[in-house]
Amino acid sequence: MDIFIELSIIIAIAAFFSILMRMLNQPLVVGYILAGIATGPYFFNIARDVGYIELFSKIGIAILLFIVGLSLSPKVIKEVGKVSLITGTGQVIFTTIIGYIIAIALGMPTVPALYIATAITFSSTIIILKLLSDKGDMNKLYGKISIGFLIVQDIIATLILISVSSFASGLGPNPQFMVISILLKALAIGILFYTMIKYILPYMGRFFASSQEMLFLFAVAWGLGISSLFFSFGFSMEIGALFAGIILSLTPFSYEIAAKMKPLRDFFIVLFFILLGSQIAFANWNDVIYPAIILSLFILIGNPFIMFILMNLLGYKRKTGFQAGLTVAQISEFSIILVALGVSMGHLDKSYVSLITLVGLVTIALSSYLIQYSDRIFAKIDWLLKMLEIKKNARDHMDKDKPYDISLFGYDRVGGEFVTAFKNINKNFMVIDFNPDSVEKLKRENIEHVYGDAEDADFLEDLPLHQYRMVVSTIPSFETNRFLVRAIRRRNPHAIILITCHNMEEAKELYANGATYVIMPHHLGAKYAANMIMKYGLDMKPFSDTAREHHYLGRNF
Repeated sequence: MDIFIELSIIIAIAAFFSILMRMLNQPLVVGYILAGIATGPYFFNIARDVGYIELFSKIGIAILLFIVGLSLSPKVIKEVGKVSLITGTGQVIFTTIIGYIIAIALGMPTVPALYIATAITFSSTIIILKLLSDKGDMNKLYGKISIGFLIVQDIIATLILISVSSFASGLGPNPQFMVISILLKALAIGILFYTMIKYILPYMGRFFASSQEMLFLFAVAWGLGISSLFFSFGFSMEIGALFAGIILSLTPFSYEIAAKMKPLRDFFIVLFFILLGSQIAFANWNDVIYPAIILSLFILIGNPFIMFILMNLLGYKRKTGFQAGLTVAQISEFSIILVALGVSMGHLDKSYVSLITLVGLVTIALSSYLIQYSDRIFAKIDWLLKMLEIKKNARDHMDKDKPYDISLFGYDRVGGEFVTAFKNINKNFMVIDFNPDSVEKLKRENIEHVYGDAEDADFLEDLPLHQYRMVVSTIPSFETNRFLVRAIRRRNPHAIILITCHNMEEAKELYANGATYVIMPHHLGAKYAANMIMKYGLDMKPFSDTAREHHYLGRNF
């Protein structure tokens, strides 16, 4: 069959399954995987020559991680870097230990048990990024932390694959040689990047930004080129794409580049999921069903529990820990690659590929639903999570008799602007946030605050909502804000309630539930710019003065 016709049929089948999933209100990722199974050798056998699909899949993965890198500015990395490193590393260690014990209990020999235990520690960054993006949770606290520890996992997985590959390629089991080789390559890449960032990239960026077509082409060439550079140095292509995005996040064109790359990402990443589905092997599954069920249950329940405990010990609220935990409830493409490598080296027989593939199919499909409906699931099992907490995060004691005029929910985003306004009008105010890092910052700045979650009904019951004259929320979650508005209105019908949201439909519902004013950042930004045009016309000076003021504020923040 002609490749063009073959690809057209595959895309059509994927479109059919995506429509079906949308009608059933299910995650689209599941539809893409089902399309891959349908086009694979066990059903219609359309995807016979998967070489071009593999190529497109690699491009999709590179573009996806490149776009993620564009959003990972040094500010974001600083914000979640510590917790991501601790949770990412901790989850890999504990999952490996427990996974090894389970594998031995299932009767596996020592070497296969080590391979399987290591393989099930890694979660799919690609799938989670897609699900978080579809759900609109990329910028939520748990979303940022999840992206961070998934990247830590990918780095660990890359180092493990490099280590195993070095034995397979005959570089020898000399760990000193391997470590020195990796460090020298990393140093060479670091020097190259420093040179490009300092002396070349600023001029290249301005030149290519003069044309939209050139900017798009430059972004594609940069992302794929850096990915290829990392790959040629023996590192992961995925890590290279991520670093390529992080570097461009330092330029003023990062948002524009990300917007242009997203349609390209959406097309190519669909082919990755189709390829994943088409390569699922159904042979010899009778022998691996029982261990696959046990391992899948551990990944779906045990992995989230491990992450929940780690997040709890770091001081995060139950919901943040629970939602972050669900993002590790599946295995990664690294898992399948590692087991396949073990087979090629003669350490494993082919039945272990069938085992890890079945575990991948089950956990990827079920975790998609868990993440999609995490809010509803949390509401059902919150009572259980309270019992599982090791560190009971005590709330800050507050003086309930003190007459607070204003309460601000969420300091992490733009709360500083509101705090300045509250001080200017000389009113007593209190900031409420559930990010431990934000709470530490509030302590350092000597701002009165309470550590709490706006979605915790018991916590809200303890707050003096009845006495507030104004409540402001910068929380990005529509569901949280709707819950907050309803809770305030039940006890205080006269308070001024300012709530943030990002689209008109959500704003209408918030108004219907009692919000006084809904802050829509995009609408306000457009309105402000339109007013500037009406006020200044075509006079460039006031626009330039405002831009310089923004630049000054950015440096100080």
